[in-house]
Amino acid sequence: MSQQQRVILCMKWGTKYGPEYVNRLYAMVRRHLRGDFSFVCLTDDGAGVRAEVRCLPIPDLALPAGIPERGWKKLTTFEADLHGLRGTALFLDLDVVIVDDITPFFEQPGEFLIIHDWKRPWRVTGNSSVYRFELGAHADVLAQFRARPDEARANFRNEQAFLSDVLNQQGKLAYWPAAWCASWKYHCIPRFPTNYWRVPAIPAGARILIFHGVMNPPDALAGKRNGNWRHARPAGWIASHWRE
Repeated sequence: MSQQQRVILCMKWGTKYGPEYVNRLYAMVRRHLRGDFSFVCLTDDGAGVRAEVRCLPIPDLALPAGIPERGWKKLTTFEADLHGLRGTALFLDLDVVIVDDITPFFEQPGEFLIIHDWKRPWRVTGNSSVYRFELGAHADVLAQFRARPDEARANFRNEQAFLSDVLNQQGKLAYWPAAWCASWKYHCIPRFPTNYWRVPAIPAGARILIFHGVMNPPDALAGKRNGNWRHARPAGWIASHWRE
């Protein structure tokens, strides 16, 4: 794979995440990805995003009138022609924290790679915080959703469950090595009762920390719970990674 073909994709819409999330994500990628790459943010507002990031519009899901898009927008990364982009794309959620070299994410064999669900590993469902694919290669996934959005939303809780099921049926679904993408919730916070005196830590082999649910990096940094199921002490070390 030519290094010139590597594209980092992220997506920002609404007001939940400010431009600092995009800027810090770019900085973490630059520190932890060897060689050249392009960085693209699909967004409805590129104000405040650093100049190294190419901001492009989020494609329209083209749903019938009255059907809310909710959290299904990520499926638009599978457009047959995504703003003319070419090559291998690694999609990263805005709220991840990169803690080690992510070059292997472009080297791991597989047609489509995604995080395997931690809580229910017996299911095929992946976590779409980190996934890799060839741009334009899975347009049929988006086309299937657009053709029958009501059916997809009735049968699947979210976009990652739908995506995983479709690609699994096609025999194209594969998962990252288990240690690479660690859940802050399940893998970083110490077990009870030691979580009350031990600071959360990076698990062995982790390259990217995933903040799913109610927690985000600044919350973990400050030790906020935000209704989380478990107490966690402030993790000041996050600041050394989650920065510009």
